[in-house]
Amino acid sequence: MRSRTPDRLCAEAVELARQAAVEAVGPEAVGAHLGAKAEGERVVTHTYECLDPAYRGWTWAVTVARAPRAKVVTLDEVVLLPGADAVLAPQWVPWSERLRPGDLGPGDLLPTDADDLRLEPGWTGDDEASPNSAVFDGDEDLVLSDPHVQPAPARAQIGAIADELGMTRARVLSRLGLHQAAERWEKAHGPQSPMAQSAPASCTTCGFLIPIGGSLGQAFGVCGNEFGPADGQMVSLAYGCGGHSEAAVLPAPPVPAELILDETVVEPLQLHPDRQGGSVEPDAPAEELGHA
Repeated sequence: MRSRTPDRLCAEAVELARQAAVEAVGPEAVGAHLGAKAEGERVVTHTYECLDPAYRGWTWAVTVARAPRAKVVTLDEVVLLPGADAVLAPQWVPWSERLRPGDLGPGDLLPTDADDLRLEPGWTGDDEASPNSAVFDGDEDLVLSDPHVQPAPARAQIGAIADELGMTRARVLSRLGLHQAAERWEKAHGPQSPMAQSAPASCTTCGFLIPIGGSLGQAFGVCGNEFGPADGQMVSLAYGCGGHSEAAVLPAPPVPAELILDETVVEPLQLHPDRQGGSVEPDAPAEELGHA
């Protein structure tokens, strides 16, 4: 193995390396010499303190080398390297992982991956129906000869109905996408929010609630109260606010009655001033002792 001891001539080329760093970045950015390290045979790197305020903890690294049997040291490169306590930029994260809800602005485009788990294929009308399907448009003679086979509706009619129901989209929300959407809406406007905790009633009985279709319509709706905190937003049916449509006519909670101390059954007992013991006779009946 080759020796890692710095070459003597290269190690002594401190001023040569400094001059190279000064010519590259200026004298105000190059500080004291910090040391020399052997990078290979007759190759040494000199390090200098970086005085630039924007690069605290960084060092200038100047590499010099010497050819075999040569006595002249030549310059290889000048680079800026981070030290142990240098301020570094955060690790790069892909934009798809940096994106947060609300980051999308006017004119921005957000491509959706083809394998996005939040979506699943919708009905496009291109798939052929199976022979036992209600929309099978195969052999008409079979339909006419067999009384148990009902004529299938026309493709044009099916497409119109599918278009009306919004089923002609290439992809629709999957169960995962629906679940994630419900979690977001529940967290923003759900029964555990401070507004719902202090509301007089839930959105289920509010006249400003706009119902929605689909499976999520069983748990969510759209708020239509312009003075409410969730106007135009998806709210849980268990959510509520002070803008409830029936807040003015809702019965007030009952007020507990004032505490009254009943003293009508208290029977005063006569004390015997000539006795030093108790206030009743030692052989008094149990009924009389019970009044005490």
